[in-house]
Amino acid sequence: MNKQNRKPRNINMYKAILTLKTVEECMNFFDDLCTVTELQSMEQRYQVAVLLDKGLIYNDILEQTGASSATISRVNRSLQYGADGYSVAFKRMAELEKEENKE
Repeated sequence: MNKQNRKPRNINMYKAILTLKTVEECMNFFDDLCTVTELQSMEQRYQVAVLLDKGLIYNDILEQTGASSATISRVNRSLQYGADGYSVAFKRMAELEKEENKE
């Protein structure tokens, strides 16, 4: 269930995302699924999460991303008290970068 509106989640959409094999396929899928504004918001929130995870302060993040303090605070709450989605992604991205650097 989605915590915010208590409606069942569309599990098939998430399964469809997992079938995508390349960054380009993923970008094309999200280009079709989302508006430009929605994509920009999600990409900005991810960038904010990366910078918060690196220990940057709000003012530096605001300067680098243009995100509002409300957005930075929301992302920070997700990092601190969320479902650990960011931490799983960050760990796997670090592993991927390590593998890519070996090659």
